[in-house]
Amino acid sequence: MGCAACGTGEEPLPMTTTGDSSSGAEQGQGGVAVLDRCARVALAGAPNAGKTSIYNALTGLRNKVGNYPGVTVSRSIGHCTAEGRDLKIEDLPGAYSLDAISPDEQIVHDVLSGEALGVEMPDAVVVVVDATTLRRGLGFVGEVLALHRPTCLAVTMTDELVKRGGRLHVEELGRALGVPAVRVVGNRSTGIPDLRARVADFEDWATTPLDPPSDPVELRSWTDSILAASDYASPNEHRATAIADRILLNPLLGTLIFLAIMFAFFQVIFTVAAPAQDWIEGLFGSLAGFVHDGLDVSHPLLAGLLGDGLIGGVGSVLTFIPQIVLMFLMIALLEGVGYMSRAAFLMDRIMSKAGLEGRAFVSFLSGWACAIPGIMATRTLPSAKDRIATILATPLMTCSARLPVYVILVGLLVDPSTKVGPFGASGLIMFALYFFGAVFAMLAASIVKKLTDRHGALLPFYLEMPPYRVPRPRTVLLSMWDSSKGFLKKAGTIITTTTIVLWILLNAPIQSEDTFNAYCAGDSECSTIQNAVSDPSASTVTDDEGAVITDPDSLDSRLQAQRTAFTMNNSWAAGIGKAMQPVFAPLGFDWRINIAILSSLAARETVVATLGQIGAAEDPDDPSSQLAEMTYQNDTLTNQAGDVLMNPATIAALLMFFMFALQCMATVGTIRRETGTWKWAGIAWGYMFVAAWVGGALAHLVVAAFL
Repeated sequence: MGCAACGTGEEPLPMTTTGDSSSGAEQGQGGVAVLDRCARVALAGAPNAGKTSIYNALTGLRNKVGNYPGVTVSRSIGHCTAEGRDLKIEDLPGAYSLDAISPDEQIVHDVLSGEALGVEMPDAVVVVVDATTLRRGLGFVGEVLALHRPTCLAVTMTDELVKRGGRLHVEELGRALGVPAVRVVGNRSTGIPDLRARVADFEDWATTPLDPPSDPVELRSWTDSILAASDYASPNEHRATAIADRILLNPLLGTLIFLAIMFAFFQVIFTVAAPAQDWIEGLFGSLAGFVHDGLDVSHPLLAGLLGDGLIGGVGSVLTFIPQIVLMFLMIALLEGVGYMSRAAFLMDRIMSKAGLEGRAFVSFLSGWACAIPGIMATRTLPSAKDRIATILATPLMTCSARLPVYVILVGLLVDPSTKVGPFGASGLIMFALYFFGAVFAMLAASIVKKLTDRHGALLPFYLEMPPYRVPRPRTVLLSMWDSSKGFLKKAGTIITTTTIVLWILLNAPIQSEDTFNAYCAGDSECSTIQNAVSDPSASTVTDDEGAVITDPDSLDSRLQAQRTAFTMNNSWAAGIGKAMQPVFAPLGFDWRINIAILSSLAARETVVATLGQIGAAEDPDDPSSQLAEMTYQNDTLTNQAGDVLMNPATIAALLMFFMFALQCMATVGTIRRETGTWKWAGIAWGYMFVAAWVGGALAHLVVAAFL
């Protein structure tokens, strides 16, 4: 039974599914498909049982493997060839029971029972169970067996079971259940060949003669008999884990350690990544200079598009790749060690103050990478009102898209070498931004929960606590790469497109030479430079140190900067930015910052690309310094012409604006998809914009008063 079009990919499922579905294929006895097509085998099991590792080993795909519920929030499908047969392997969300209390578990129930609209029922099910928690896992196994689908058991963590003094006879476990059972260690591929061979012959799997009991008392007796028949002995407590948890799960000491880890997290981001960042910045600066040297004379427009638009814009964002990669590396290490689930446990006490539960911390934690997976992770929450509150608050968590913005603004605010005691000032400010982002997310969730659910009761919070392990380097690196790849993909698509559009807006309409000469004749600085270009020996143009500049190339560069500034100040972008001036004047923003804010609607990172593009246009050799030297061109509500644009008050306002604002339209679309209505998406965008504007205005007012 071959299939040439199995393919791979992801198929998102509806949040609520009811009714019957028709797969479009003829069904034989027992519900097994008999037409010549790709058979579908579903992987089901509890979170952290090793299901996704088995999926990766079978299909060769890589899904993120975490140590807390909510990582797999969509139904992933991969292609597998076993014994010459093509199969589709489906990785379903983690579930503790088919008696669903969350959207994730509802998805699993509907798919396995054939009630998911538009989704074909799987031909067979592989139930993944953790040998160290087998007693609890057998309840889910019994529910799946009652569906009368061809079922196989994949037993994981048997190596961990033996290390901790437990035992299990896997074959006898299968005989007791009446279905095949395979010992598998997914991350080492142990047992994968056997499982692949078993999956290829799922039509021949034995089936249990009797349904497991549903009555709780009878189910406990059934579970005891299965465990006895398989010679099962529970594992001893993981000694090192128990000792560490006495400290790390202590309400006071554990919380202080968590904050210390997060504090060190941001110190490392700035200190370790700085050399690589400087190298990348120098590389893109050299590339931009090379383009201008080769094309300025023959093709000046193309030189501007490539050198300032693409290299100056996208390069400004890619400069922050070292910080982003390092951040994802440290997150992957903390996940691999097993600490993240402890952090979620600690945060459960804090989350309860906002009327939420520990599972909401999973969404907030995911929001540090990107708000979109954080919002999708709310599917693990059983309460619809908890989901709404968490969805509306998650975008306030400081995602990776904000990191480049924060880095460039903090770099303009304080010198990288500035210390506060033994700690870097930049790292301290970054820690404060992340910390207050989390605080405001909690506050927003609390307000939404109180408004939407005044009498809601918290449901029990279940969370796996895996033993501490030394993370496998390959798993950590793959997790880091998968997360960083999303940022690089965005830089290659959304940011590139946006920077090209911005370059056009900043350079159109094209100004003639006569128009520029007329402007220059009326501007003292420009006319002085223009006269010096004509006769360098008579130059009166001075540099920052007061020395007269007579070098023709330096004078030509300054005249070109004047021409670029004239073009930008009379561009379509300037017109749009100046039209926005009344809205953002109290925050100290001028039209250039307004355009950067507008560009952030595509993606937050484009703010860096926009500012970098403007800086590169002013000075291609050193756009960062040019940003620091920019001045207000006209008197504004907060400043006078000639004042430094990126002053501490304006930077503080920008930082506050980006802490609150929801610029990412992809996030807005995700909120609409997850809630099923534009109402909550509009509310999220609206309240965050108001909070961003008020926060920015207050920050500017306070900082300007004291600095």
